Amino acid sequence: MNIFLTLDYELFSGSNPGTVERTILLPTRKLLEVADRYGAKFVFFVDSGYLARLRGFADRYPAARADYDAVTEQIAALHEAGHDIQLHIHPHWEDCTYDSHGWHMDTSRFRIHLFEEDQIADIVHRYKKVLTDIVGDTVFAYRAGGWCLQPFEKLAPALKREGIWLDSTVYKDGLNSSRTHYYDFRGMPQKSHYRFETDPVKEEPEGYFHEVPISTFRVSPLFFWKFAWTKKFGSKKHKVFADGIGAGGTSGSSMLRLLTRPSDALASMDGLRASLLQKAFVANRRKDPEGNFVVIGHPKAVTPYSLEKLDRFLLDLSSNDQITTFSRYAQTIS
Repeated sequence: MNIFLTLDYELFSGSNPGTVERTILLPTRKLLEVADRYGAKFVFFVDSGYLARLRGFADRYPAARADYDAVTEQIAALHEAGHDIQLHIHPHWEDCTYDSHGWHMDTSRFRIHLFEEDQIADIVHRYKKVLTDIVGDTVFAYRAGGWCLQPFEKLAPALKREGIWLDSTVYKDGLNSSRTHYYDFRGMPQKSHYRFETDPVKEEPEGYFHEVPISTFRVSPLFFWKFAWTKKFGSKKHKVFADGIGAGGTSGSSMLRLLTRPSDALASMDGLRASLLQKAFVANRRKDPEGNFVVIGHPKAVTPYSLEKLDRFLLDLSSNDQITTFSRYAQTIS
């Protein structure tokens, strides 16, 4: 089975996005300590809107310059070490400003679909370029910020123009509609890889785009009650290294579903969710031994506990299971 350990490399989008050192750099180093013990490689979906916006303020503010240099240095080192660097877009950075006090966040245009099509084309072009300036022309995969991928037909021309042909955003029965978020992945093909053209939940064998969905695992509501309790009362090992604050985004109806009936949880390296990693893998491998198992994570959500669970997961893998990257995987699909 192909295993993809994917990480959304980003700050928080709330009023306090967190410091670069505590929210991105430190937890990424902690993750690498685990991965390096097993020769594992990550796929980093880099929030390049943050980088593009930060670069724009770097000449005026020494703190912005220091952050930009530190983050780009780490990204370059990750690429050099064989980890994937791919495109992640949170377009709200277009509306965020920076001064001597730091970031002033504005998430009123959190979804890229709230921009006009010519603006979307410009955003995708600039945000990809900020990555290729660091790692070269190796960027071809995409993950939508906040999973806000739809309506895809408004975004597709810009991705095609920039040579982005692989997506890893969709997950089984994903559904959310809130002030900032919208996506509806119900009815997606129950496959770990398929092609599509204008609708990411409708398979088209000759479609331009390849979808490699994030894997899921069936869980009871009890897990989410435990998750809520641990978040509020958990011990130090459940505390994130990061120092920012999230903006939320899960609708009340979505949260009610999670707390009242079984649901499909994302296979995740984050926090308490990492406790389900091994069970999620076994369940997915049982369904499709030759398929893909895509794990999602965020450096900003890393805890000592989640690092322990990731280490155990990697330790228990058999020689028949391969941790790989999208760059390697791209060589095997057409």
